[in-house]
Amino acid sequence: MQRKLIDYLIIFFKGLAMGAADAVPGVSGGTIAFISGIYEELISTISQINISLFKTLVNSGFKAFWTKLNGNFILALLSGIIVSFVTFMKLAKYFLEHHPVLIWSFFFGLIIASIYFVGKQIKHWNIAVIIALIIGSSIAYYISTLGSLANNESSLYLFFAGSIAICAMILPGISGSFILIILGAYKLLSNAIHSFDIKNLAVFTTGALIGLLSFSHLLKWLFKKYKDITLAVLTGFIFGSLNKVWPWKETLTWHTNSAGHSTPLLQKSVTPFNFNGEHQIEFAITLMIIGFLTIFILEKVGAKKQ
Repeated sequence: MQRKLIDYLIIFFKGLAMGAADAVPGVSGGTIAFISGIYEELISTISQINISLFKTLVNSGFKAFWTKLNGNFILALLSGIIVSFVTFMKLAKYFLEHHPVLIWSFFFGLIIASIYFVGKQIKHWNIAVIIALIIGSSIAYYISTLGSLANNESSLYLFFAGSIAICAMILPGISGSFILIILGAYKLLSNAIHSFDIKNLAVFTTGALIGLLSFSHLLKWLFKKYKDITLAVLTGFIFGSLNKVWPWKETLTWHTNSAGHSTPLLQKSVTPFNFNGEHQIEFAITLMIIGFLTIFILEKVGAKKQ
């Protein structure tokens, strides 16, 4: 695929959007990739990383290897994801602690738009597709109701957490960051990023790479053989995740760490008028609309570039 510099700049910005989404527990970077028109290319590119690719490097040189790898695409996208994930995680942490209703309102609007734009790509609706949609919704909703496990600082545990979370990060609707919270590894990774802990970052990255390379083959096969059913499951994942990003929540249980800092462990959604605090409904609705329009713009840009 011949691309110009401006095309790779757009891919970089899509990576920025993916990284920002993945930094927020409850939002999926895979949703952004899907809406912006690069999801199937991303899955296909990742699944091509295998032994034969490295044989190409040895036998034909770096240029042939880079072309077969779709290296420019990966470099542009990954650069955006890394830059955004590292920087936005700090910003997301601030908003989640001080303005949770506002940040969740923005992402709620984003998810609402995503349901429509992913769902409309299903070509043929039948019983199997409807069942797949219901199953996907049920799984995502159930995940959204789970509480967090206790924090685990084992390197081996962080490795497995990375391999599981990365699969969620490339699935529309399933939040990799939220999976890390459920597994009790989000705080450990966040601390590693803030303190630039090389060991833990390397362990997490290795686990993520292994999980990503394995899972991408399955996704590529599913898109090839059962595209409408796969799209229905992914649409269900996004729909089911709405419970997690609902802006107004009541905290049922709290987790207090050794330093005395408390964080919500288990929450349930409530109406704005039953919310224990400032419901900020006018600002919330405005941000929902902005979130919806953000996905609308990304989808239009993605459609032009496909």
